[in-house]
Amino acid sequence: VVLENSCRADEHECPFGRTSVELVKLLCQLLHIGEPPDDQGITFYPMFFTHDRPFEEFFCICIVLLNKTWKEMRATIEDFVKVFSVVKEQITRAMSFESKAFDKFRSRLLLLTYNEITNLWQQERTSREEWESHARPIVQLKEMITPVIMELIQRQRLAYLVEGTTFTKYTSRGQRIKDKFWYARLSPSHQVLHHGDCDEKSIPSIENLPTKLAVIDIKALVTGKDCPHMKDSRGKKLTHNLAFSLTLDSDSVDVKSLDFVAPNEKAFNYWTDGINAVLGNKMLSKETENDLETLLTMDINNVSRERF
Repeated sequence: VVLENSCRADEHECPFGRTSVELVKLLCQLLHIGEPPDDQGITFYPMFFTHDRPFEEFFCICIVLLNKTWKEMRATIEDFVKVFSVVKEQITRAMSFESKAFDKFRSRLLLLTYNEITNLWQQERTSREEWESHARPIVQLKEMITPVIMELIQRQRLAYLVEGTTFTKYTSRGQRIKDKFWYARLSPSHQVLHHGDCDEKSIPSIENLPTKLAVIDIKALVTGKDCPHMKDSRGKKLTHNLAFSLTLDSDSVDVKSLDFVAPNEKAFNYWTDGINAVLGNKMLSKETENDLETLLTMDINNVSRERF
């Protein structure tokens, strides 16, 4: 390295002593030498365990790289800081592969020339600028179309309740009653919940559901173990996860709650969303979150294709 530098014009000579000192500082910084151990650290460099003098070998490889990069940049002493920023990037990127031997690390460095680093920086800068140019418009677009999509999801949930669902009967202590079913459906006006006993396969009309519950008499929606019929239950966890109850205004109706166990997770999400909708509350299910994200992505992609 010293011999090669002696053959260069004075203005392009790499100051070997100064660069060596700065390189040692840089390597100590990258390897966190002199810092207390990090109990949460997960980074591991196998190549340092394959050599008797790993740091010295590491330095020798990197000082050759530094000299090579200095030459490629046709650097002068005024470019000292710039050269080290490039060298730091070269070493960091090569180390990210966690090479098992120093030879492989050296080979990685040979591929990361000054031109390659500048090309990578340019690509990353272009990608970042492109993302930033679209980020704010995308946020604004999401804010604009989210209410429309939420209204669409709400209409779908209410239509599901109007169509109705067959539920298995459970006791007040959360025990399933064998071969006993009941049906519940919301009126088209979304003001009355009709329910009554049914066969497993039948879908009764509203006229055939004798019991009515006015939505205005519903005080709150509760789920899981907060449900009255699940508080003393020792049933399966799945049953708790599918349970929901409508607590009622005791001054208007004879019972304190109307208790459900949904047949599956989708029915649970749709019913709790629908009940929240008629009560004027937010729809909070994972199904709503997933539907919103899916529809937002579709709409944004469609707009992006039209614009670009």
